[in-house]
Amino acid sequence: METSLDSIHLLVNKVKEEMFSRVKSEHLQSFVSPSAYDTAWVAMIPHPVEHNTPLFKGCLEWLVDNQHEEGFWGESIVDLPTIDALPTTIACMAVLQKWGLGAKNIEKGLNFIQANMVEMLHGHGPRLPRWFSIVFPAAIELAESTGLELQFSDQTKSLIADISDRREKIISMEKIVDKWQNLPLLAYLETLQSTKYHVDQETITMHLSEDGSLFQSPAATAQAYMSTGNQKCLEYLNSLVEKCPNGVPQKYPMDKELVELSMVDQVQRLGLSEYFSDEIDYILRKVYRSYKVQEYSPKDYRTMAEKLYKDSLAFRLFRMHGYNICPSTFCWFLQDDEILRHLEHNYGQFTSLLYSVYKATDVIFFEETEVHEICEELSTPWIARLEHLDQRMWIEQNKEGPLWIGKASFYRLSCVHNMDLMQLALQNYKFKQLIYQNELEELKRWSKKWGLTEMGFGREKTLYCYFAISASTSLPHDSLIRMLVAKSAILITVADDFFDMRGTLEELHLLMDAINRWDGNGLSGPSKVIFDVLDDLVKDVTKTLVLRGKIDLTEDFRGLWRETFNSWLTETTWGKSGYIPSVDEYLQTSMISIATHVLVLTSSCFLNPSLPENKVKPQVYENITQSLMATTRLLNDIQSYQKEKEEGTMNLVLLHFNQNPNASMDCSISEVKKLLEEKRNELLKHVFTDDDDGDFLNQWRHLHLSCFKVFQMLFNSGNLYDTDFELQSDIEKAIYVSPKPEFPKYIQPNTTFYAAPKKNNMMISAKYVQIPNRHLSKKAMCNVGSTVLNSTTFGLCFI
Repeated sequence: METSLDSIHLLVNKVKEEMFSRVKSEHLQSFVSPSAYDTAWVAMIPHPVEHNTPLFKGCLEWLVDNQHEEGFWGESIVDLPTIDALPTTIACMAVLQKWGLGAKNIEKGLNFIQANMVEMLHGHGPRLPRWFSIVFPAAIELAESTGLELQFSDQTKSLIADISDRREKIISMEKIVDKWQNLPLLAYLETLQSTKYHVDQETITMHLSEDGSLFQSPAATAQAYMSTGNQKCLEYLNSLVEKCPNGVPQKYPMDKELVELSMVDQVQRLGLSEYFSDEIDYILRKVYRSYKVQEYSPKDYRTMAEKLYKDSLAFRLFRMHGYNICPSTFCWFLQDDEILRHLEHNYGQFTSLLYSVYKATDVIFFEETEVHEICEELSTPWIARLEHLDQRMWIEQNKEGPLWIGKASFYRLSCVHNMDLMQLALQNYKFKQLIYQNELEELKRWSKKWGLTEMGFGREKTLYCYFAISASTSLPHDSLIRMLVAKSAILITVADDFFDMRGTLEELHLLMDAINRWDGNGLSGPSKVIFDVLDDLVKDVTKTLVLRGKIDLTEDFRGLWRETFNSWLTETTWGKSGYIPSVDEYLQTSMISIATHVLVLTSSCFLNPSLPENKVKPQVYENITQSLMATTRLLNDIQSYQKEKEEGTMNLVLLHFNQNPNASMDCSISEVKKLLEEKRNELLKHVFTDDDDGDFLNQWRHLHLSCFKVFQMLFNSGNLYDTDFELQSDIEKAIYVSPKPEFPKYIQPNTTFYAAPKKNNMMISAKYVQIPNRHLSKKAMCNVGSTVLNSTTFGLCFI
């Protein structure tokens, strides 16, 4: 394990040097993956004086040096070509043919086209994206105009003819600059100038951006310069090649803040935040300063899409890190009917964009009603997913996925898909699994030693308790906190079952009296075991605190446990006597009996810095702790009322039902769910917006959130805690089985599906996706709501 940790730290230092050092030096453009397609078009430009040589020789040389071994140019997933390789390879061969260079490259490219074109086109069938139908026939026409001999079979010619027909339909139906298309036809200028749809100089010049580009597309701008000779175009191209000498990107310039936010998001989702906390803080503070002063009123639908993706990502990251941020920073689009119509008209192009918006709604508050209209139903929402398993899924499905899709290829950030970063994530996950395996074995020995596995009644939950604690928190090396919480949770389960199922009132009063005196003399059987375990646990914890130089909190810890045991006795007395408490009386007791305050308060004493002594006192709880106690109790009651009805145990759902004889059980459940939403909202506001008080408060809030997410996972749609095998698959993935990334043979750039595991994942099951005063069509709903969105295509799907 020492060796593993050493190798992890070596990779951490390497990633810091290669990735995050560029953030401070502002060299972020180097993160953007080069586009062979766009580089080919820039290389197409002839020198204004020496007409037989290219203006940008470096681009031509890059093409010669950057052909894949298999013979194609373009993006790949694990060295396998995506469909964009077809037009990209043909365009690269055409430019080499034009300048009389790279005969061997052309030969390899022709062999690739001959061997793979039919299979790749058939693999997509009628689902070829719009951009491909525009670019692919034009690439063939370009190659033929340079004298390149492309020999196709009759079958291939038939496929090409079908695609060409579709291009004709697209061009005849759309305006040259159509605001309803995310990328209008003019953005594909390089494909139009050799056709009957030739664009005149005036139209081109009219639509140039201030920076001299045509829709920030190097390929289109290269053609614009060749068609007009416009000097602003040339200045843009010179700047482009100077900043990106190793192949030009598909879009230039990039939004630097979007690159930075994507880096933070990737690091967090891979479970690596602990290693890059300073770098994450630097980026978020830097970007947040600009968000405090920005004003944005989108006029261009192309900038709208990228802006909305960036704003929703920023909102989610800022709020989860405790920044004061308002939903209006990303939900401005709801106030613009034209933007809403544009999104509805082009929903197929914006699935990942909309998904980013939906993910931002995970962290909205109840009173932020302007965003409720875009919330969707998730079978397993963010709040019910455990971090460790989410990180595993991201490692497995995001090893080399695209950020978003451009005109003719994937658009990838090397910082997001850095192989050292992915290797670090994989090693870190495996390292945590080694720790978890050792700790679990130690915990099993502890349970067996005290006889907790053979009590003869109730639930044996050693494995479940440890899994929930280890998979819910990002404190991988803090074994003491995990073991303390796991042992406490095991003891709570056994003791609670003893009060509910086994102990007589006389036995329970004797146990309570012993705990009040903190003296187990006279106890026997389960009562003796429970007291001895409790006494040993408190002694062990307080001794460790003293050895760490902290004060002795023995009496404070005993007080927390006394209060909890007394609440169990109160509830059992109610059940056996038939007494029905008021709602307030029930909640006052049951918020204690759920015992989450014991877990977070005792463990918080081991944070660095630790919980202040005055916050450990029983009956004096911070607002965030009271919110946690309330939400976890309500979650339990909603899913356990049937079982507790059979056992004769009090439950808020049953209490409401008994006090409202005209109400149905469903009505009672609904009322408790409303209360849960209010309390959950309170908790999240404390987690995300309480005034910052340095490292302690961040860790303190994180422990509360982790504890709540465990309960939300266990009681999201049922009572998983009382099952025997429902969590077994997740336990295997979290503790024993190493991540195994899997990739398909060919990746369709406009595909947004993946096969999700059945439990604790991001399966979307929205009944509808609502926009103010209208609904997306059924077809749009199927693409955005009912399908499972691909975690690898986590950026903008620009087609």
